[in-house]
Amino acid sequence: MASHRRPKQPSRIRATVLTTAAAAAVVLSSQAANAAPNEKLSKDEVKAKVDALYEKAEQASEKYDGAKEKQEKLQKEISTIQDNVARGQQDLNKLRDDLGSLAASEYRSGGIDPSLQLFLSSDPDDYLDKASTLDQLSDQQVAALKKIQDKQRELAQERAEASEKLKDLAATRTELGKQKKDVQAKLASAQKLLNTLTAKEKADLEAEQARADRSSSSRVDLGSTTAASGRAAAAFAAAQGVIGSPYVYGASGPSQFDCSGLTSWAYAQAGVSIPRTSEAQANAGTRIYSESDLKVGDLVIFYGDYHHVGLYAGNGQVLHAPHTGASVRYESISNMPFQFGVRI
Repeated sequence: MASHRRPKQPSRIRATVLTTAAAAAVVLSSQAANAAPNEKLSKDEVKAKVDALYEKAEQASEKYDGAKEKQEKLQKEISTIQDNVARGQQDLNKLRDDLGSLAASEYRSGGIDPSLQLFLSSDPDDYLDKASTLDQLSDQQVAALKKIQDKQRELAQERAEASEKLKDLAATRTELGKQKKDVQAKLASAQKLLNTLTAKEKADLEAEQARADRSSSSRVDLGSTTAASGRAAAAFAAAQGVIGSPYVYGASGPSQFDCSGLTSWAYAQAGVSIPRTSEAQANAGTRIYSESDLKVGDLVIFYGDYHHVGLYAGNGQVLHAPHTGASVRYESISNMPFQFGVRI
């Protein structure tokens, strides 16, 4: 006989869970259906986001430049110390040879002084502190021993200094790699956004950028503002000579630049050495807080963290390397948050 028992109904809790899950699935399906249209950004929205990423990339680029400059400085310092240690070791070897010659001479004339013999078989740095027979040595022997002791201490200090700088160098290289990845990640994000545009939208953006680069060199009225000094005038003239050169992070000329790379290169052409990064350049001279007091060739610092710098060009214009995708050009100083000028 067939069973007439009713099928087992799901529990109330299980039914509630299933109902909630089904409702959530409907909502998610609805969101997924509407997501694609909402994710499409307009050309202007993409440009705004890309510009923001370029600014963040420039911040990271200045940190990268700082780490790179520190690395180069440390490498030079370590090389100098290592050269000094090598020369010092040669000097020490000569002092020991001279003392050995003195010992040989004494042996031929009647035997080596016991205290000198003790020295030759042990560490002179310990010996001078421990020997109780120092008064038995001749003035010549004492002088020779002290020279050796001083040279050993000097070499020990230089080796310790080199060791610390090598540790610092390793940390700096790690920081350099981190900042490089940070820059590359932001530029990659910007490119990913640009890739969402249609071919026409991309062409329009590129045309806008090209117009901005062209107009900056052909239509800008620089007025009659004088240069701050002869070296400022020479630096500005050098920067004018590379208008149109592309912005490349970490570059400092002669054909590619980032913002502080352009200013440091320009002043180098005038025979003046200034720091490599915009943050350091902000402290490289006398600060000028009023825009009306700026003169041609003054450094102009932008943003609260000083991550952008250019050269004042006169009549409210700055000559600078703007960002990735742009070229060295003139731009209104009012387009960026001015902090102060720096007169070198």
